[in-house]
Amino acid sequence: MTADQEPPDWEFKERDVLILRELSRDPQLSSRDLARILEEDHDIKVSHVTVSESIRGMREEGVFREAIIPNEEYFIFGMFEFKINPEHFDDGWREAMEYVRDSPNTLMYFLSDGEYQWKSVMMFPDRIDESKWIHDFYKEHGDVVHNIRNSVVHNVLKFRTDPEILETLHED
Repeated sequence: MTADQEPPDWEFKERDVLILRELSRDPQLSSRDLARILEEDHDIKVSHVTVSESIRGMREEGVFREAIIPNEEYFIFGMFEFKINPEHFDDGWREAMEYVRDSPNTLMYFLSDGEYQWKSVMMFPDRIDESKWIHDFYKEHGDVVHNIRNSVVHNVLKFRTDPEILETLHED
């Protein structure tokens, strides 16, 4: 969730969680397929229209995000970490953070640790483009950025959401 968004306000029904679980297994399932799976596998009889309305409602409320993530074979990934230099904080912290956030190369951008360590998972067509991005970032925001580190992410072994994690959204 970004700073300008409200958290989702959604009361999960068992059906909603099952729909999300099935969609995490196969995002291409139609509402008819989902209605059939709910009935056959979970003994929940519901129309495909109701399934579609549930999906639309969860989407509109921001319960889940839809993102196009290309197969990892097409891009290289990197993990970037940096801090904002306290000496130059007022001089451009927002511009530096927005530069990373708004970059088309940024897949995920987040804050971690108690030291305000910013991290981003980035994707690039090749190492040359990655190096150019780092160079341009330093050129544009070098005074504000402190301690930038980048790590090569290789041999991506898992890149998906497991349906089981979604069970916690609806407790019996």
